[in-house]
Amino acid sequence: MDPQLEKKSLSRLTFQPSIYYDLFLKPSLSELCQSEREAYQLIMDFMEPGEMSQLDKLNFLNAVEILSSVVRDQANGNMNNYYPKTLLARKIQTFIVEEPTEILDSNVRQQAMLCIVALSQVKPPFHLCQKLDLVNVSITSIFSLPLILPSLDRKESASLYLKTNQALDDMLQALVMEERSPNMIILQKFVEIILPWLMLSDKVHEQIRALSTISRLLRYICNFSELSHMVSFSIIGRLIGTFSIFCMNPSQEISMGALEALYYLFTILVLQRSIRPKTATILKDLQKHFRGNWVANMQNLTLFFRKYLTPVERADVIMVAMEAMNSGDVNNVIAASEMLKMILRYPLTEVAKVPEIIQLIYYYVDSVTEEIAQSVIKKVFQLLVQSHTDEVILTLFKIEDRSLRGTHRSWEILASFPKSYQVIMEYLLQRLISPQTPKDQEAGHETELSTSIVTRAIHELLLVPSQRAEVQTVFASLFVALLFQISFLVTNKSTVGQDKPHETECVKLVSSSVKALKTLLRSSGYLDHMSYIQTLRGWDLLVNPERHYYGVTMLARSLVIKNCWHNRPVFRFLIRTLEDPACVNHFTALVFLTELFHCPDVAGAVDEASTKVLADWFKCEEPATEHLFLQISETFTKHKNTMRHFHILQPYVLSCCYSSSSEVVMETFLTLQRILKDLTWYHSSSFIVELTFTLAHFFEEESEQLRLIVFEIYGNILTKVSRMTLVFPLKHQILNFIVLLVLHLKDVNTEVVEVCRRTLYKLATIMGWFKLKVVFAKKDVFTILGALLQQERSKAVWFLKQSVALFKSPQGPIRQMAVWFAGQIIRILNRAEKEEIEEEYIAFGYMQRDPDPIVSCLTVQTLHILEVKETVTPAKTPSSCLCMRRFRRKDG
Repeated sequence: MDPQLEKKSLSRLTFQPSIYYDLFLKPSLSELCQSEREAYQLIMDFMEPGEMSQLDKLNFLNAVEILSSVVRDQANGNMNNYYPKTLLARKIQTFIVEEPTEILDSNVRQQAMLCIVALSQVKPPFHLCQKLDLVNVSITSIFSLPLILPSLDRKESASLYLKTNQALDDMLQALVMEERSPNMIILQKFVEIILPWLMLSDKVHEQIRALSTISRLLRYICNFSELSHMVSFSIIGRLIGTFSIFCMNPSQEISMGALEALYYLFTILVLQRSIRPKTATILKDLQKHFRGNWVANMQNLTLFFRKYLTPVERADVIMVAMEAMNSGDVNNVIAASEMLKMILRYPLTEVAKVPEIIQLIYYYVDSVTEEIAQSVIKKVFQLLVQSHTDEVILTLFKIEDRSLRGTHRSWEILASFPKSYQVIMEYLLQRLISPQTPKDQEAGHETELSTSIVTRAIHELLLVPSQRAEVQTVFASLFVALLFQISFLVTNKSTVGQDKPHETECVKLVSSSVKALKTLLRSSGYLDHMSYIQTLRGWDLLVNPERHYYGVTMLARSLVIKNCWHNRPVFRFLIRTLEDPACVNHFTALVFLTELFHCPDVAGAVDEASTKVLADWFKCEEPATEHLFLQISETFTKHKNTMRHFHILQPYVLSCCYSSSSEVVMETFLTLQRILKDLTWYHSSSFIVELTFTLAHFFEEESEQLRLIVFEIYGNILTKVSRMTLVFPLKHQILNFIVLLVLHLKDVNTEVVEVCRRTLYKLATIMGWFKLKVVFAKKDVFTILGALLQQERSKAVWFLKQSVALFKSPQGPIRQMAVWFAGQIIRILNRAEKEEIEEEYIAFGYMQRDPDPIVSCLTVQTLHILEVKETVTPAKTPSSCLCMRRFRRKDG
């Protein structure tokens, strides 16, 4: 406050002590000696309004000291018993205010402050507000004095100043006490009164006075091991930051004063916060650097910053430094920059007030021009981004919401900090990939980011035009993460009942995620892709619960057709995601990959490891997943590189033939039919052989369509086989199907009949059965079977076993031909061969009970013929007769 204004305001105070005295006070003066009674009367006289000379003032002050001494010596003394202490202090305060600030020519100031010291030692204690008024006017009165240099002609004036200054120190020390220990709340108030004289004054001597006064006051505090309200002493960080900056002041006196103040402040911290056994050692080390060079003290600063300061105090140090860097004073800018630079040489420990620091950076980043300061600000921002990412992001949102400086201005600040942009983006991406569960969010801090804020923040970052190069590095992972989030929200919305507010929030989040995904594509230069997706209504499909996965397919298709150069990174990220067996969005990933494998660049990137990851997911028996797997498997056969790894998928493809879903089974054989067209014997012989063995279980399917496909597949297999490649076990299996092929010329499905006839012709060619080729091509089933048996007599028992296997065919005509052919074979077997067919004989006998009367009748007739043949042709061994007798006993 201006001294003159303060003087005028206090001059308006009027005292009417006589009224107060008459109404309230009737002190007993009998215990006072003559001089003490005179002092009391003097006080009463001078408390009346009116002008007072310097001598009167000094007499009054002396009288107050005498009366204070009397009260102090009394057992239960109280100044208010003689005169209100508050009014006395106010009177003394007017003396200080009335003293001229242009010259120091009397000791009234000195005596007034010493008188306050005396009053502070008696009851009642001063109120805090009165203490602050006394300190404020005293500081103003003394600090405002002109510079007083010691010289021969001003010796008395310099001496008077020193005594006055000492009186100020005594008064501050007396007023800061509460009972027997300093009150740190009061100390903070005093320091806050003094600090503006250091920070705002442009006069060196005023700054020196401020620093010296604070330093002496802190030194006084160092004498006490117990301090009251130390926890509430909240300006430690501000003081450390301020003193550290002034340590580099061009004025040596200011620099030394700041170093001294910093030393005493560090001493207080050691005394109050260090572990007792180590306190003495730490104080000795601190003493070594006292009045040392700046670097040594800055080393102390870094130690105390990390070890002794609270997170709030650390934040205050940083904020003071940043305010100094924006002050316009070159010395302060450099000093603050060097101080922070020293602190930031070590990892930034926990810091509070992150939002306030970020706001300072936001508002100062454009105005700070010094290169060293810009570098330090970037470093601070970068470290805060790394250690307090959530708070940084939330603060940027708050700044944007209330900023009038332009849309997205708060996020454009990141353009100045490329590393921080990357850190934030990667952090948000990780939060998007691994979001907290609702339980985690309930237990977390209020600064933790919700999925909605994470998505919005990503969108804002993507809008920063100068960071598009950074976006390219995270495109794949960000693209997939946003897609997964959309997929999770859309598919869950359709399956889980939600209350209205939650559903509304979900819709907003879906919209925000789609917006971010579009911005990602746009900022990456994929405008054609976006147009293509829009043409296919891909965005609408993506948010439609019923058509969502078709929308995912459209999105992937746009990347393939438009040859997106991020296709391969997207593929790799999807595979890394699927490596987690608990991946929630595995189906979305597989849908996307199903389409993405059509990209030649992606197909070229497939390796054994990625193929095994896919195969692991197809072990599950979900029909939807099996359908995707079949599509991917088919795509694998279209590219040279993927074909090399197709063998990993083969067992899983064939296992789909046995799926519990008839739709999957049908789709599997249709896929196998298409796959087979692109396979060669040279590259896929093992798969073709395995497929041939698998078909054995499906030739007798009741579904005509499926049965037709199975026979067509078998026919296609034979087109890939030559006589030179026909080796065991394939040759054995092909021969094992020959009776089946012939008998299915009686299939109810005429298309199957045609396929079987063509297949028989191919078979005859492969086997070198040139005579049978014509028979297979044109003759009826009876003729073909007769010719086959005649040419391949050595395989008669084998043919019999094949015929018996067809006794279970669901088609009556085929069972009929199987019985007929079995009878024909049995008739021509020799004795040794008949000994091998006991089980077949039994199975043949059971056919008498076939539900088809034609089949059962034919079986009975054949058995009768065989029995007659046995009686006509006596046997040397009874084996055949024994078999027939068994049939008759069972029939009987």
